[in-house]
Amino acid sequence: MTSAAPSALPDSHPLVTGRTSGSPLVRALRGDRPETLPVWFMRQAGRSLPEYRELRVGTAMLDACLDPAMASEITLQPVRRHGVDAGIFFSDIVVPIKLAGVDVEIVPGRGPVLGSPIRTAADVDALAPLDPDALAPITEAVQRTVAELGDTPLIGFAGAPFTLAAYLVEGGPSKDHIRARTLMHSDPETWARLLDWAAGVSGAFLRAQVTAGASAAQLFDSWVGSLSRADYVASVAPHSATALSHVADLGVPRIHFGVGSGEVLHEMATLGDPADATAVDAVGVDWRLPLDEAVRRVGTGVTVQGNIDPAMLAAPWEVLEAHVRDVVRRGGAARAHVVNLGHGVPPETDPTVLTRVVELLHALGDGTGIGDGTGAAA
Repeated sequence: MTSAAPSALPDSHPLVTGRTSGSPLVRALRGDRPETLPVWFMRQAGRSLPEYRELRVGTAMLDACLDPAMASEITLQPVRRHGVDAGIFFSDIVVPIKLAGVDVEIVPGRGPVLGSPIRTAADVDALAPLDPDALAPITEAVQRTVAELGDTPLIGFAGAPFTLAAYLVEGGPSKDHIRARTLMHSDPETWARLLDWAAGVSGAFLRAQVTAGASAAQLFDSWVGSLSRADYVASVAPHSATALSHVADLGVPRIHFGVGSGEVLHEMATLGDPADATAVDAVGVDWRLPLDEAVRRVGTGVTVQGNIDPAMLAAPWEVLEAHVRDVVRRGGAARAHVVNLGHGVPPETDPTVLTRVVELLHALGDGTGIGDGTGAAA
């Protein structure tokens, strides 16, 4: 688990000055259960907000990510609108590979697409290291954002090596990541070197955000659900550990999230090392696995994050409210709970629904009284 007294951060960092160290989010990530449940939403900054769509007119996604003023404004929009307990830095997991010289664009309606997939040892050998100077737009955007957020923490994020490698090998989105998994088994040496490279660029991307002012760091493994437990432990987890090691000396709370990760959730909490039950501070849980079952799998040494079903956001309010309360009740089994969705905000979501969910959650106190007649939610 990370230390509550970081020593390698700049003196002006919000965790060092105390601006964010007592925030509900940071307290929950470090194992405390604050008086009010912290809540934020993955993909809260983006397509569900009309102000975002207006700002983005005429600007390509990756161009928006690399425009410090625009990226900062987009990050701040949902914090202003919804009153969430954290901002999540507006960027994309392929930004660091683009900054390292990979030909990648985000195609509307499809996602990241590479000009040339990476499938051979020679392709991996041709990948260039990420020049630290290329991260200047990221540093500036984070600094701008943190200056506006006050005592609300910013979460930095990066893509996990497996998810980046899946895009690199497949050349774009894939349903089963068969080419990536084939490379893992047919040429394990090349696979390991590819994931080493991905861990390096992701780790540098994450570190730049944290040193610039982010108060927590989340590693996203969007495609981890396509892996068996054995493959994850042997061929993926060590590289995720490497990516997160880039911020280990900074002492910020670290969150590990994967989609479809139920079968490897314990391994994501330990980063594949069964002797290290607290390798990360929190695990994100998608909507498929009830939080009390997630706690049973990972133990009480880590905080859980999640896991409102994004599909429920379009349900009648009474259905959504009952679901939110159930999520909170089940999250009471954990040492602490950061409420979130089980994945990202769907683009068609009514923003007023998200605001209403935040208001409900903030009215539930610390969430431990759900269902037993003793708490604010009874």
